Amino acid sequence: MTEATDLAAQAGGRDPRIGLRAVAALRRLLEQLEAVQVGSAREQGWSWQEIAGELGVSRQAVHKKYGRR
Repeated sequence: MTEATDLAAQAGGRDPRIGLRAVAALRRLLEQLEAVQVGSAREQGWSWQEIAGELGVSRQAVHKKYGRR
């Protein structure tokens, strides 16, 4: 997780250009990690409701985002 740690440090820095780029990169990384974990949960038989509960979103939101993958 060195990349994430480095990006988090950059996101907290004083240079807005570097900080904003780091925030955008963290957002992309987070989306990728979430997709991997949702896929893993579905492969293990988790319901959309269970996944949604762990993510703190509605079942409809998680199904809309990942249901067609």
